[in-house]
Parts: sequence; C-alpha cells; structure tokens
Amino acid sequence: MTSDFFKYQAQTTPHPLAMEISHANGSYIYDINNKAYLDFVAGVSACPLGHNHPKVINAIKKQLDSYLHVMVYGEYILKPAVELTKLLAKNLPLPLEKTYLTNSGTEAIEGALKLAKRATGRSQIIAANKAYHGNTMGSMSVMGYEERKQAYRPLLPDVQFISFNNEADLEHITTKTACVILETIQGGAGFIAPQNGYLEKVRNRCNAVGALLILDEIQPGIGRTGKLFGFEHYNCTPDILVTGKGLGGGMPIGAFTASAKLMDLLQDKPKLGHITTFGGHPVIAASALATLQEITESNLMHDALEKETLFRQLLVHPLIKEVRGIGLMLALIMTSEDIANTLILKCQEAGLILFWLLFEPKAVRITPPLTITNEEITKGCAIIIDVLNSIS
Repeated sequence: MTSDFFKYQAQTTPHPLAMEISHANGSYIYDINNKAYLDFVAGVSACPLGHNHPKVINAIKKQLDSYLHVMVYGEYILKPAVELTKLLAKNLPLPLEKTYLTNSGTEAIEGALKLAKRATGRSQIIAANKAYHGNTMGSMSVMGYEERKQAYRPLLPDVQFISFNNEADLEHITTKTACVILETIQGGAGFIAPQNGYLEKVRNRCNAVGALLILDEIQPGIGRTGKLFGFEHYNCTPDILVTGKGLGGGMPIGAFTASAKLMDLLQDKPKLGHITTFGGHPVIAASALATLQEITESNLMHDALEKETLFRQLLVHPLIKEVRGIGLMLALIMTSEDIANTLILKCQEAGLILFWLLFEPKAVRITPPLTITNEEITKGCAIIIDVLNSIS
C-alpha cells in the first residue's frame, strides 16, 4: 500500500507522513498495526466531534438509505440541506440569513468574492498579509504569501494587501474597494487573533466607504473558539461569512452566508451566478446538520474554553515561547523551527498527532476534537513535555 500511495496518488510535499490508517474512533486514530494515536489535530480542525461520532454516522447512514445525489445545486428541495441552512440562520445574527452550500472552503471563498464584486460593481479586493483562504485561483489571489503563489501567476488583478491588526492600513480601504477579506483569526500565520478592536474598526471603515466585509471562519468556526463563530468575540458581524472544515463533521463541505438581499443577486443578471453540481449533497448535509445540532445543543463550546485553560496550565516548558489562540484553536510557538519539526515527528512516534501551520515555521498546531476529554488532554500534554525534555 505504501508503494502504491507514492506511485499513484499525487503528493503535496516531498515527505508526507505516510501513516497507513486502519480505523479511527473518538479522539484516536489507529494504524494498520493497531497502534493508537491520540489526535490533537482533528483532520486540521475538520472533525469537531472526533472520529466516528455515533450521531454523525447515524445521520449519514439514514440518508444513504433515502437518496444520494439527485440534481444540481439549488433546483430540488433536499431536506438535509434546507434544515442545515435553517439551523445556521437560527444561530447567526442578522442580516446573515441565507446560505449557499459548496463542496469545500476554497469554493465558498470563490463564491463570496464573486458575490462582493456583483453587489458593489467594484473590482478591488483587499486581503491580509500572511492570509490563507484556500488554494484555487481566486482564493490563492488573496493569499498573502508570495512564495506559494509565484509559480501560478497571473492571478486575479486588483488585489491589495494590508497587515492584520495594523490600523493605519485601513486607509487603503476606499470607495474603489469591493470587499475586504480577512480570517477572523489568522490561521496559517500562527493563530494571530485581532487586537484592540481591530475587526470592529475594519467593519466601520467598510461601512464608511460602501465595501463589503468577508470573514473567513473556515478554521475558527463551528465552536472551536468557545463560540459558534470566532467573530462573536469581537463585536463585528460580516456582510459575508465563509465556513467549511468543521461544519461537515468529517465530510467535505463549505458554505457562504449573507443577507437575502445579497444572496438573491446570484439568481439573475446573470442567471446561474454561482453554480455547482455537488454542493449541498444530501449525505454531506445530513452529516453537517447532525454536527451542528450536537455542537449547538451541548456544552462543547463552553467546555472548549475550560479545556484551553487546561492546555495552557500543562504546556509550560522552556522550549515553548508562547501558546497562541482561543479555545481549542491553539498553536505552540517553539524556540526554533527545528524544535517544532522534531516535536511533531517524535510525538507521532510516541502516539500523539500534532501538525504544522502553513506559514509560521516555529508553530505546532493543537486543534483536537471538541469532544476530547480532560484525561486525554493531560495524557497528550505529558507526551509533549516528555518529548521536549528529551530534546533539551
């Protein structure tokens, strides 16, 4: 299987971890030798209820018995998709009331950028340095990291970059700006949270010049920060909200949400303003609905903040410079890139899954399932400290 993996399946790095998976359950992933790995990554924030959660699995199985794909997006009434979008609206502030379901976060970003241009009649997009919003051409155009983009130019024109948390840069948002797109908490850059009312100030500037604000909640959304969406911490409601990852409960999904007035622009002039075949797929929507119901009806969001406190208490070591993030969206900032790499690889050997961030080489990702127990947190943190002691 390993040789076939490298021969037939395209890779994204020269050295993938290449662990062959047998099964997964709860907070654990098992390899083909039945070795258990405690999962502190949750599929890069995509499995908020852990692995094989019974409510998610039952929802998927129930939908499988009814129907799979039946028609391109938006033509037929599919109960799982309707109930999912209704539940999102119920848990979002106005005017965020109507949702377009997509196949991935990056597709949702594409739709959001198109909607902003359609609504404003403007072309300029403002994004943040060190931002990551996905890897399709439009999403890559608003990625604030030239090294990852240069091989694929030309990209979208009329994109300008500002620095996250830099208030002076807000003057670049003008009456020529269609939209400002920001991650509520910068992910790939190192889990950098807004400071000093930054998002509220961006919101006010957009209001003043008639630009739309798009907030990317693909990573922080779906309860990970202790609230359903990260923007709820910062007194800032976007015009367009983008989510993905954790919404699917382990299944592929994306979504962008806006007011009915904005969303209805995709219906006409031109018709078919954004189309997809498999967006809102009933099986995936059923998984997402079960996930969203469990997160909104349980104590998982409240518990995420208590679990953050436990992580911060346990992860104290001279090689850890800082613990960044909110709730269960945390990053260890190590003293060097080599220490970060060694920690991730040695922890895997010891039965703990950690991972990297895209642009901050000294960072180590900790984004476990929201369902992780205090005992599992304690166990995993002990492995981290033991590995760091061995490095020291």
